[in-house]
Amino acid sequence: MDIQLKRGLLDVSVLAAIKDGESYGYKIIKDMKPYLELSESTLYTILKRLETAGMLTVRTAEHDGRLRKYYHITDSGLRRIEEFKEDWKEIVSIYRFVVKEEENE
Repeated sequence: MDIQLKRGLLDVSVLAAIKDGESYGYKIIKDMKPYLELSESTLYTILKRLETAGMLTVRTAEHDGRLRKYYHITDSGLRRIEEFKEDWKEIVSIYRFVVKEEENE
């Protein structure tokens, strides 16, 4: 898979994992697990990129005597999910065209 396409898909997937309320790393990985495997190092790289882009905010709070980072989606992050949904319609259309061409061979 094209690395830029995969990167975009993973970014939107992480945003979708936190769109209904703030979350933290381990929970995000757990919530995504039925759909895709994501390593901690990959997740934290994505979270940092999304924070830098203004698509999520981070707060630190103590939990069981340890500091935990909680991630919250911003309006910009919610807009990115909506943009993705529109983009996906075009991707599906292109896929159908490619498959149609293969079926006619």
